[in-house]
Amino acid sequence: MTPNQHPDATAPLRLALPKGRMQPAVFQLLADAGIALRQGSREYRPTLDLPGFEAKVLKPQNIVEMLHLGSRDLGFAGADWVRELGADLVEVLDTGLDPVQIVAAAPRALLAAGRLPARPLVVASEYTELARAWIRAAGLDATLARSYGATEVFPPEDADCIVDNTASGATLRANDLEVVAVLMASTTRLYANPRAWARPERRAAIDRLALLLGSVLDARRRVMLEVNVAPERLEAVCAILPCMREPTIAPLHGDAGYAVKAAVPRADLPRLIPEIKARGGTDLVVSQLAQIVS
Repeated sequence: MTPNQHPDATAPLRLALPKGRMQPAVFQLLADAGIALRQGSREYRPTLDLPGFEAKVLKPQNIVEMLHLGSRDLGFAGADWVRELGADLVEVLDTGLDPVQIVAAAPRALLAAGRLPARPLVVASEYTELARAWIRAAGLDATLARSYGATEVFPPEDADCIVDNTASGATLRANDLEVVAVLMASTTRLYANPRAWARPERRAAIDRLALLLGSVLDARRRVMLEVNVAPERLEAVCAILPCMREPTIAPLHGDAGYAVKAAVPRADLPRLIPEIKARGGTDLVVSQLAQIVS
């Protein structure tokens, strides 16, 4: 079968998994969704405990290309490479994993008030299309030099400026580089080939996988908060709970009050716990969630 040709409806959905930096987080996401992944001697063709799917491990850039060509139906890739390669894909799910920014950066000694000098420049990047678009938008007189990894070491001898991805900025700082522009933000996302997405039977399988993964991502952002409250304080406590819908309320033994449960955003806990105590809540318990399907 050649690219752009799709198998019949009974053939497995062809899932591309990333190699390299993105792989551990994606593999953990699959595991947390209950999808076992086994890698034997053929490490590039792992087995998924997910009926109707077959998997292959590829570099993220290749995943984008193979999805665009149609030899893969579904795959995990960074939004940066989808834009860089101009691929026509359907974004199914933004996992939020491995967030990075694509930035332009230059040596501090080259900059004046944080700006590049008004002279011919050399810009090094693996992201040639993103870099060209930025050069045009910024009105720079610049020549682009393509890099093949370790772009941060080009300045100052071999380039004046770079366009590269950064997560924490530590590598840039270690090489005395300062960000002069942010081109885009990127995360690991699940993409589908448009033709696979348009076929009802394959779309249904893609939606099932997205539901499983999304339930794990939702659970990671929330915790189960349980609190006991006296009858006269019940409404005051419920009023501040950021529930998905409504809290679950059950009477305590001996009409001593109520047990209230709600899945609340993890980030709200520092604010919520003191406020619940102030409103009469007692015996607070916070527990982890594995999956949430709303």
